[in-house]
Amino acid sequence: MNNEVIITCPVTGSGIKKDRHTNVPVTPEEISDAAIEAAKAGAAVAHLHVRNPDTGQASNDINLYAETVGLLRDKMNKTGVDVVINITAGMGGEFVPDPANPNNGGPGTDMLSPVDRLKHIDLLRPEICTLDCGSLNFSDYAYVSTPDMLREMCALIQKMEVKPEIEAFELGHIWMAKQLMSEGLIDAPPLFQLCLGIPYAAEANGETMLAMRNMLPEGANWGSFGVGPTQMAMAAQSVIFGGHVRVGLEDNLYLERGVLASNGQLVSRAKEIIERMGARTLNAEEARKKFAAKKQR
Repeated sequence: MNNEVIITCPVTGSGIKKDRHTNVPVTPEEISDAAIEAAKAGAAVAHLHVRNPDTGQASNDINLYAETVGLLRDKMNKTGVDVVINITAGMGGEFVPDPANPNNGGPGTDMLSPVDRLKHIDLLRPEICTLDCGSLNFSDYAYVSTPDMLREMCALIQKMEVKPEIEAFELGHIWMAKQLMSEGLIDAPPLFQLCLGIPYAAEANGETMLAMRNMLPEGANWGSFGVGPTQMAMAAQSVIFGGHVRVGLEDNLYLERGVLASNGQLVSRAKEIIERMGARTLNAEEARKKFAAKKQR
Protein backbone atom coordinates (compact mmCIF):
# COMPACT_ATOMS: atom_id res chain seq x y z
CA MET A 1 0.00 0.00 0.00
CA ASN A 2 1.09 3.56 -0.69
CA ASN A 3 0.97 5.67 2.47
CA GLU A 4 1.99 8.96 0.79
CA VAL A 5 -0.40 9.61 -2.06
CA ILE A 6 -0.31 12.28 -4.75
CA ILE A 7 -3.67 13.31 -6.20
CA THR A 8 -3.76 14.54 -9.79
CA CYS A 9 -6.88 16.34 -10.97
CA PRO A 10 -7.64 16.42 -14.73
CA VAL A 11 -9.94 19.41 -14.65
CA THR A 12 -11.56 19.40 -18.10
CA GLY A 13 -10.20 16.99 -20.72
CA SER A 14 -11.27 17.11 -24.34
CA GLY A 15 -14.38 14.98 -24.65
CA ILE A 16 -17.04 16.05 -22.16
CA LYS A 17 -19.50 18.60 -23.55
CA LYS A 18 -21.35 21.37 -21.71
CA ASP A 19 -24.70 19.79 -22.55
CA ARG A 20 -23.77 16.91 -20.24
CA HIS A 21 -22.50 19.07 -17.39
CA THR A 22 -22.81 22.86 -17.45
CA ASN A 23 -19.96 23.32 -14.96
CA VAL A 24 -17.27 21.59 -17.04
CA PRO A 25 -14.51 24.25 -17.42
CA VAL A 26 -14.16 25.58 -20.96
CA THR A 27 -12.62 29.06 -20.99
CA PRO A 28 -9.06 29.81 -19.81
CA GLU A 29 -10.55 31.62 -16.80
CA GLU A 30 -12.71 28.62 -15.89
CA ILE A 31 -9.91 26.09 -16.38
CA SER A 32 -7.44 28.07 -14.28
CA ASP A 33 -10.08 28.54 -11.56
CA ALA A 34 -10.77 24.80 -11.61
CA ALA A 35 -7.08 24.03 -11.08
CA ILE A 36 -6.99 26.33 -8.03
CA GLU A 37 -10.21 24.74 -6.72
CA ALA A 38 -8.72 21.27 -7.08
CA ALA A 39 -5.50 22.31 -5.32
CA LYS A 40 -7.44 23.81 -2.41
CA ALA A 41 -9.32 20.52 -2.09
CA GLY A 42 -6.09 18.50 -1.88
CA ALA A 43 -4.78 17.89 -5.39
CA ALA A 44 -1.03 18.29 -5.76
CA VAL A 45 -1.13 18.17 -9.57
CA ALA A 46 -3.52 19.78 -12.07
CA HIS A 47 -3.71 18.17 -15.51
CA LEU A 48 -4.74 20.66 -18.20
CA HIS A 49 -6.33 20.58 -21.64
CA VAL A 50 -7.79 23.65 -23.36
CA ARG A 51 -10.99 24.14 -25.31
CA ASN A 52 -12.36 26.56 -27.86
CA PRO A 53 -14.35 29.01 -25.69
CA ASP A 54 -16.96 29.49 -28.43
CA THR A 55 -17.66 25.84 -29.25
CA GLY A 56 -16.45 24.01 -26.13
CA GLN A 57 -14.54 21.60 -28.36
CA ALA A 58 -10.99 20.42 -27.69
CA SER A 59 -8.32 22.73 -29.05
CA ASN A 60 -4.62 22.73 -29.89
CA ASP A 61 -4.45 26.54 -29.90
CA ILE A 62 -1.13 27.55 -28.37
CA ASN A 63 -2.56 30.95 -27.42
CA LEU A 64 -5.28 29.32 -25.34
CA TYR A 65 -2.65 27.26 -23.54
CA ALA A 66 -0.58 30.39 -22.91
CA GLU A 67 -3.59 32.29 -21.59
CA THR A 68 -4.74 29.44 -19.36
CA VAL A 69 -1.33 28.74 -17.83
CA GLY A 70 -0.62 32.47 -17.48
CA LEU A 71 -3.85 32.94 -15.54
CA LEU A 72 -3.13 29.91 -13.37
CA ARG A 73 0.37 31.05 -12.51
CA ASP A 74 -0.92 34.55 -11.68
CA LYS A 75 -3.59 33.08 -9.39
CA MET A 76 -1.03 30.83 -7.72
CA ASN A 77 1.17 33.84 -7.02
CA LYS A 78 -1.71 35.97 -5.73
CA THR A 79 -3.39 33.34 -3.56
CA GLY A 80 -0.37 31.37 -2.39
CA VAL A 81 -2.02 28.18 -3.64
CA ASP A 82 0.58 25.81 -5.08
CA VAL A 83 -0.08 23.12 -7.66
CA VAL A 84 2.12 21.18 -10.08
CA ILE A 85 1.18 22.01 -13.68
CA ASN A 86 0.76 18.97 -15.91
CA ILE A 87 -0.19 19.79 -19.53
CA THR A 88 -1.41 17.32 -22.11
CA ALA A 89 0.76 16.58 -25.12
CA GLY A 90 -1.69 13.98 -26.34
CA MET A 91 -3.59 16.09 -28.84
CA GLY A 92 -2.88 15.69 -32.53
CA GLY A 93 -2.99 11.90 -32.78
CA GLU A 94 -6.59 11.24 -33.86
CA PHE A 95 -7.02 9.34 -37.11
CA VAL A 96 -10.35 8.40 -38.70
CA PRO A 97 -9.95 6.67 -42.08
CA ASP A 98 -11.83 8.21 -44.98
CA PRO A 99 -14.37 5.51 -45.99
CA ALA A 100 -13.77 6.26 -49.66
CA ASN A 101 -9.98 6.19 -49.33
CA PRO A 102 -8.74 4.59 -46.10
CA ASN A 103 -5.19 5.79 -46.81
CA ASN A 104 -6.38 9.32 -46.04
CA GLY A 105 -7.85 10.80 -42.91
CA GLY A 106 -11.54 11.59 -43.00
CA PRO A 107 -13.68 13.91 -40.82
CA GLY A 108 -12.47 13.84 -37.22
CA THR A 109 -8.81 13.30 -38.12
CA ASP A 110 -6.40 15.61 -36.31
CA MET A 111 -2.82 14.51 -36.89
CA LEU A 112 0.16 16.63 -35.86
CA SER A 113 3.90 16.05 -36.04
CA PRO A 114 5.86 15.39 -32.83
CA VAL A 115 7.21 18.95 -32.92
CA ASP A 116 3.73 20.43 -33.27
CA ARG A 117 2.35 18.25 -30.48
CA LEU A 118 4.91 19.85 -28.16
CA LYS A 119 4.98 23.53 -29.19
CA HIS A 120 2.91 24.62 -26.18
CA ILE A 121 5.09 22.56 -23.85
CA ASP A 122 8.22 24.22 -25.19
CA LEU A 123 6.65 27.66 -24.76
CA LEU A 124 5.25 27.17 -21.25
CA ARG A 125 7.67 24.66 -19.66
CA PRO A 126 5.34 23.04 -17.11
CA GLU A 127 6.75 20.62 -14.57
CA ILE A 128 5.04 17.67 -16.30
CA CYS A 129 3.59 16.87 -19.72
CA THR A 130 1.85 13.70 -20.79
CA LEU A 131 3.30 11.18 -23.23
CA ASP A 132 0.71 8.81 -24.69
CA CYS A 133 3.08 5.92 -25.13
CA GLY A 134 1.65 4.12 -28.14
CA SER A 135 -1.23 3.77 -30.55
CA LEU A 136 -4.67 2.37 -29.67
CA ASN A 137 -8.34 2.26 -30.55
CA PHE A 138 -9.77 5.20 -28.59
CA SER A 139 -13.53 4.83 -28.68
CA ASP A 140 -14.49 5.44 -32.32
CA TYR A 141 -11.12 6.58 -33.69
CA ALA A 142 -7.52 5.42 -33.76
CA TYR A 143 -4.98 7.31 -31.69
CA VAL A 144 -1.64 7.17 -33.52
CA SER A 145 1.73 7.53 -31.84
CA THR A 146 4.35 5.40 -33.56
CA PRO A 147 7.67 4.34 -31.99
CA ASP A 148 9.64 6.87 -34.04
CA MET A 149 7.17 9.62 -33.15
CA LEU A 150 7.65 8.74 -29.50
CA ARG A 151 11.43 8.75 -29.84
CA GLU A 152 11.30 12.25 -31.32
CA MET A 153 8.88 13.48 -28.65
CA CYS A 154 10.97 12.00 -25.82
CA ALA A 155 14.14 13.66 -27.08
CA LEU A 156 12.39 17.02 -27.27
CA ILE A 157 10.78 16.67 -23.81
CA GLN A 158 14.12 15.64 -22.33
CA LYS A 159 15.79 18.72 -23.85
CA MET A 160 13.04 20.92 -22.36
CA GLU A 161 13.72 19.41 -18.89
CA VAL A 162 10.03 18.58 -18.48
CA LYS A 163 9.02 15.34 -16.74
CA PRO A 164 7.02 13.08 -19.07
CA GLU A 165 4.03 11.37 -17.53
CA ILE A 166 3.84 8.12 -19.51
CA GLU A 167 0.18 7.41 -20.17
CA ALA A 168 -0.15 3.65 -20.63
CA PHE A 169 -3.48 2.46 -21.98
CA GLU A 170 -2.40 -1.17 -22.34
CA LEU A 171 0.56 -3.43 -21.61
CA GLY A 172 2.37 -2.74 -24.88
CA HIS A 173 2.70 0.92 -23.94
CA ILE A 174 4.67 -0.06 -20.84
CA TRP A 175 6.93 -2.24 -22.99
CA MET A 176 7.45 0.72 -25.35
CA ALA A 177 8.31 3.00 -22.43
CA LYS A 178 10.90 0.55 -21.13
CA GLN A 179 12.43 0.45 -24.60
CA LEU A 180 12.62 4.25 -24.64
CA MET A 181 14.27 4.17 -21.22
CA SER A 182 16.85 1.66 -22.46
CA GLU A 183 17.67 4.07 -25.29
CA GLY A 184 18.26 6.88 -22.78
CA LEU A 185 15.22 8.89 -23.89
CA ILE A 186 13.33 8.84 -20.58
CA ASP A 187 15.17 9.79 -17.40
CA ALA A 188 14.83 7.94 -14.12
CA PRO A 189 12.69 7.79 -12.14
CA PRO A 190 9.97 7.32 -14.76
CA LEU A 191 6.42 8.45 -14.07
CA PHE A 192 3.54 6.28 -15.32
CA GLN A 193 -0.21 6.84 -15.42
CA LEU A 194 -2.16 3.60 -15.94
CA CYS A 195 -5.27 4.61 -17.86
CA LEU A 196 -8.17 2.20 -17.37
CA GLY A 197 -11.65 1.95 -18.82
CA ILE A 198 -11.18 3.83 -22.10
CA PRO A 199 -12.85 1.90 -24.93
CA TYR A 200 -11.16 -0.18 -26.25
CA ALA A 201 -7.93 -0.45 -24.32
CA ALA A 202 -7.30 -1.78 -20.80
CA GLU A 203 -10.45 -2.45 -18.78
CA ALA A 204 -10.98 -0.81 -15.40
CA ASN A 205 -10.62 -3.57 -12.83
CA GLY A 206 -8.14 -4.72 -10.23
CA GLU A 207 -6.78 -7.60 -12.29
CA THR A 208 -5.85 -5.29 -15.16
CA MET A 209 -4.26 -2.71 -12.87
CA LEU A 210 -2.20 -5.33 -11.08
CA ALA A 211 -1.00 -6.87 -14.34
CA MET A 212 0.12 -3.46 -15.61
CA ARG A 213 1.72 -2.50 -12.29
CA ASN A 214 3.69 -5.73 -12.27
CA MET A 215 5.27 -4.86 -15.63
CA LEU A 216 6.52 -1.41 -14.58
CA PRO A 217 10.28 -0.89 -14.37
CA GLU A 218 11.92 -0.95 -10.97
CA GLY A 219 11.80 2.40 -9.19
CA ALA A 220 8.93 3.80 -11.26
CA ASN A 221 6.48 6.26 -9.78
CA TRP A 222 2.97 5.45 -10.92
CA GLY A 223 -0.68 6.24 -10.54
CA SER A 224 -3.85 4.95 -12.08
CA PHE A 225 -7.40 5.99 -12.82
CA GLY A 226 -10.68 4.56 -14.00
CA VAL A 227 -13.23 6.47 -16.03
CA GLY A 228 -16.90 6.98 -15.22
CA PRO A 229 -18.38 5.10 -12.25
CA THR A 230 -15.13 3.20 -11.66
CA GLN A 231 -13.25 6.36 -10.68
CA MET A 232 -13.31 6.09 -6.88
CA ALA A 233 -12.97 2.30 -6.81
CA MET A 234 -9.87 2.50 -9.00
CA ALA A 235 -8.51 5.32 -6.82
CA ALA A 236 -8.72 3.08 -3.76
CA GLN A 237 -7.33 0.11 -5.70
CA SER A 238 -4.34 2.16 -6.86
CA VAL A 239 -3.45 3.12 -3.30
CA ILE A 240 -3.72 -0.51 -2.17
CA PHE A 241 -1.36 -1.60 -4.95
CA GLY A 242 1.16 1.15 -4.14
CA GLY A 243 0.16 3.85 -6.62
CA HIS A 244 -1.09 7.40 -6.74
CA VAL A 245 -4.55 8.72 -7.64
CA ARG A 246 -6.19 10.73 -10.41
CA VAL A 247 -9.75 12.07 -10.11
CA GLY A 248 -11.48 14.91 -11.96
CA LEU A 249 -14.08 15.92 -14.51
CA GLU A 250 -12.04 14.76 -17.50
CA ASP A 251 -12.63 11.18 -16.37
CA ASN A 252 -15.96 11.26 -14.52
CA LEU A 253 -18.85 13.74 -14.09
CA TYR A 254 -20.61 12.34 -11.04
CA LEU A 255 -20.03 12.42 -7.29
CA GLU A 256 -22.59 9.64 -6.97
CA ARG A 257 -25.41 8.31 -9.11
CA GLY A 258 -27.39 11.25 -10.49
CA VAL A 259 -25.34 13.90 -8.65
CA LEU A 260 -23.08 16.00 -10.88
CA ALA A 261 -19.73 16.86 -9.31
CA SER A 262 -17.17 19.64 -9.34
CA ASN A 263 -13.45 18.98 -9.53
CA GLY A 264 -13.09 20.08 -5.93
CA GLN A 265 -15.77 17.64 -4.76
CA LEU A 266 -14.13 14.72 -6.58
CA VAL A 267 -10.73 15.57 -5.09
CA SER A 268 -12.25 15.94 -1.61
CA ARG A 269 -13.96 12.55 -1.92
CA ALA A 270 -10.73 10.87 -3.04
CA LYS A 271 -8.78 12.57 -0.23
CA GLU A 272 -11.30 11.28 2.30
CA ILE A 273 -11.01 7.73 0.95
CA ILE A 274 -7.20 7.91 1.06
CA GLU A 275 -7.15 9.22 4.63
CA ARG A 276 -9.71 6.67 5.83
CA MET A 277 -7.35 4.01 4.45
CA GLY A 278 -4.65 5.35 6.78
CA ALA A 279 -2.57 7.19 4.18
CA ARG A 280 -1.89 10.89 3.72
CA THR A 281 -1.90 13.10 0.66
CA LEU A 282 1.19 15.01 -0.43
CA ASN A 283 1.28 18.69 -1.38
CA ALA A 284 2.64 20.19 -4.58
CA GLU A 285 6.21 20.67 -3.39
CA GLU A 286 6.35 17.13 -2.02
CA ALA A 287 5.02 15.88 -5.37
CA ARG A 288 7.75 17.72 -7.27
CA LYS A 289 10.38 16.04 -5.13
CA LYS A 290 8.76 12.61 -5.38
CA PHE A 291 8.41 12.78 -9.17
CA ALA A 292 11.72 14.62 -9.76
CA ALA A 293 9.74 17.29 -11.60
CA LYS A 294 11.49 20.60 -12.10
CA LYS A 295 9.68 23.91 -11.62
CA GLN A 296 11.12 26.14 -14.32
CA ARG A 297 8.76 29.14 -14.10
